[in-house]
Amino acid sequence: MFNHMKIRLLLGLSIIGFIGFVVIAIFSTFYGADEGFITTCLSIIMYIVVPFIFFYHYYRKEPFSLKQVVFFSRSAQWVLPICAIVVVAISFSLSTFWLTLFTIEPILPILVDLLMEEVPFPTNPFYLFFEILVISVLAPIVEEFFFRGVILHRIMLKTSMWGGILISSLLFGILHSDIIGAFFFGVIACLLYLRTGNLLLPIMMHILNNTIAVILSFVPTDWLESVLILSKEDITGKAFPISIMLVVSTLLTIFITVKLGKGLGSMREGHLTHQPEQ
Repeated sequence: MFNHMKIRLLLGLSIIGFIGFVVIAIFSTFYGADEGFITTCLSIIMYIVVPFIFFYHYYRKEPFSLKQVVFFSRSAQWVLPICAIVVVAISFSLSTFWLTLFTIEPILPILVDLLMEEVPFPTNPFYLFFEILVISVLAPIVEEFFFRGVILHRIMLKTSMWGGILISSLLFGILHSDIIGAFFFGVIACLLYLRTGNLLLPIMMHILNNTIAVILSFVPTDWLESVLILSKEDITGKAFPISIMLVVSTLLTIFITVKLGKGLGSMREGHLTHQPEQ
């Protein structure tokens, strides 16, 4: 399904969509539109319009069925492992984010302030609901189809299985504020998809991860206070417990990566030496 889809078309549509968004944002600001409206426009363009045009273009050329890459068969057995993976991924993400802040704080304190700046949710109920829907559901679905689907397959065609995994995961990480955590999340998502041939599983993992992140933004997090960086003083003040979490989550991340990658062999030009589990 994904092998004939071109990254350059996806990139081109994304650039055109972003230019369209900039035009809309300029006119909206001129006419007094609030930030929630502008953010919603960006989400609609990048997570609805661009994906629809991209996949519809290829569907018209060569009709395909989503059942090729998204199916419920034997998915239930992965629910508990996915939950465990998400817990490890969140722990690893929090601790690597701390490590990033700890490393750059003496050198670039301004960058630390920028990374720690909290992005507020819209106050308008409609915009708030839509943003939560995008973060929790729509973005995970679209990003998995793009990064674990199109980009992974196309880069694998040009390089190898691990070339596709590493490069697509690096691109995925660059587009997120926590580059290290997002990179390893991408690696695990790639391996999960390649092992099973089922894109539904990384989608489920991504949705659960983002949903937990959204929930933590609205509920009291006193029980997580020892490992959350809420101020610049926490970077050094909470170094010990976060260091422990970093070591444990890193070891578990390595274990999960090795476990999922074991027996996959190599993959190039769309051919598997290890067939996906159906």
